[in-house]
Amino acid sequence: MRILLTNDDGIHAPGLLALKNELSRTAEVDVVAPMAEQSAVGHSITLHRPLRVIEIERDGELVGYGVNGAPADCVKLALAELLDERPDVVVSGINLGANVGVNVLYSGTVAAAIEGAMFGIPSLAVSIEIEDRPQFDPAARIVGKLIRKMPLAELGDHVILNVNVPAIPPSRIKGVKVTRQSVRAPEEAFDRRTDPRGRYYYWITADFDGLAEEEGTDVNALRDGYVSITPLHFDMTRHTLLQKLGNWDLGGGLA
Repeated sequence: MRILLTNDDGIHAPGLLALKNELSRTAEVDVVAPMAEQSAVGHSITLHRPLRVIEIERDGELVGYGVNGAPADCVKLALAELLDERPDVVVSGINLGANVGVNVLYSGTVAAAIEGAMFGIPSLAVSIEIEDRPQFDPAARIVGKLIRKMPLAELGDHVILNVNVPAIPPSRIKGVKVTRQSVRAPEEAFDRRTDPRGRYYYWITADFDGLAEEEGTDVNALRDGYVSITPLHFDMTRHTLLQKLGNWDLGGGLA
């Protein structure tokens, strides 16, 4: 198996390195990741400046290619230019911070996986909840086991698996749940502060803890101590409304 590994926390991020070490035990792993952190950039791509690629080494060994662009740029460039062989799987992560609920719309981690799916490659986005001392190595082992066990070829075209690991010791993880994406928006606020020159600036905050969640959602699974796996796709058409909209008289009198 050949895996393209990327992320949005940057090529030096410990989550990416842990995942590379784990996946390299049983697969050929190519790393193409942003040079700097690109959290919450969504599915942005670079249009107005050139993309530059640098080989990154650690302890005298090649880590992979660093790109001065967004996560989606990294996948596009890897598949079009940098890799000699098409990967069997694209894996994006491990992101520090869960990507659940509506957060998937902002996530560069999820966007990179979606980019892989757009090329028809089975893809995973992997994240872990934020904690003071995140345990990336155990999370990487969980992901490695999932990849080896899952018949990814059966996903079909244009589908990604969004995997989220709870921030608890591995011995306390209860198992794996296949979930749906929560659509409840978190409580957001802006923390207003003052800089040394007396000017205001703002930090955005979001709180999922106060949300009442239904059974079966990604948010609820994490709260209950389960690894959450949510199938996502980028076809945003609301298919159930196609017939209803088609019956509306929208064409008359517009000319």
